Amino acid sequence: MHEGIVFDIKRYAIHDGPGIRTTVFFKGCPMHCRWCHNPEGIRKEAEIVFRENLCKQCNDCLTACPEGAIISKNHTKIVEMDKCTLCGSCTQVCYAGALEIIGKRMTVGEVMNEITKDAVFFEESGGGATFSGGEPLFQFPFLLALLEACKKRNLHTTVDTSGYCSYDELEAIRGVVDLFLYDLKTMDDSLHVHYTGVSNTLILENLQKLSFCKKPIIVRVPLIPGINDSATQLETMAKFLLPYPSIKEIHLLPYHPWGRAKFDRLFQPDFIIEDFSKSEKSAERAKIVLEKSGFAVNIGG
Repeated sequence: MHEGIVFDIKRYAIHDGPGIRTTVFFKGCPMHCRWCHNPEGIRKEAEIVFRENLCKQCNDCLTACPEGAIISKNHTKIVEMDKCTLCGSCTQVCYAGALEIIGKRMTVGEVMNEITKDAVFFEESGGGATFSGGEPLFQFPFLLALLEACKKRNLHTTVDTSGYCSYDELEAIRGVVDLFLYDLKTMDDSLHVHYTGVSNTLILENLQKLSFCKKPIIVRVPLIPGINDSATQLETMAKFLLPYPSIKEIHLLPYHPWGRAKFDRLFQPDFIIEDFSKSEKSAERAKIVLEKSGFAVNIGG
């Protein structure tokens, strides 16, 4: 039986495809976007998160950890992840909930039990299941098994992907996916490498190939002021997307700084080094540019 690691299951989601949906968030992503708002999805393995605002400074976690992986410094806690075995001893004694393990190994059946709880809302709203992350294709066998299980129940399926994967994997899931949400960061490869850690060449090639399969695709653009919101970049993107009839809609996702605190809680380097404060105005300007090319443009998902 296929198993995978999930870090969240969001019910009543309304921005991850049509209707009311249940969105399953997979852990693991090959990219490290500096503006990532789900950094808990970057590592494939489960990990410890520490919420400083909840900590009561009782220090019970220090004595509970059999590996000595937790240290107290300047009235905060640091978990040395190279020592941590994720035994959960610290979370069991943390009555305030400041320490938590993010990421749970689940079977296909367990995930489907959660998804089908909302089947009545799917039927009424035209919704279904969405698989996001992280990057869901990073756990390809698990994703494929879940998509096939959804189709056996006649559920609408959506996959939210960065496109940074083998095209063979996209081809393998194509028959059991009703809608692709395809993330496109920037057309400038040097900027893409700098801000995400990988080239966009494979992403663009996969998008071209997928668009010929006649599956509906919504391109989603995390709009980052000063990085990918210039008229030149947006016009280049529109020119690239225009020849592909499967792509009729673009969703602009204005930048928000919510991920910054998450990086700190996960004891990860803070990839968010810029402070963008004009995202809403930037999105309105971008919408005008893209609509001139004939695309339907939505702000916010």
